[in-house]
Amino acid sequence: MEKIVEQGLLYDFYGELLTEHQQKVYEDVVYHDLSISEIAQEQGISRQGVHDLMKRCNGILEEYESKLHLVARFREMKSRVQRMNRLAEDETVGSDQLRREIKKLSDEILDAL
Repeated sequence: MEKIVEQGLLYDFYGELLTEHQQKVYEDVVYHDLSISEIAQEQGISRQGVHDLMKRCNGILEEYESKLHLVARFREMKSRVQRMNRLAEDETVGSDQLRREIKKLSDEILDAL
């Protein structure tokens, strides 16, 4: 399940950089949960061709992430915003401490941009 989530995130960030054919096949596998046989028949290619195309697409998307780190940065920002939300809901945190923590987290977010 985690692999599918990772594939979805990579595709969300970098999918537009794939060819239309690669996008179609990738979406059929990851989002539409079609079998390799179904995709092969629909696309008029072999099952091995679908498998190879998926492997190539995954490699391309992972390479973009290794160079650009957009998914990693997204996750870091999401984590900081979640921390801010937990702080805002924590009634044991005083207002001064809350302001300091939120300021610190917002500065980290701004620095990451």
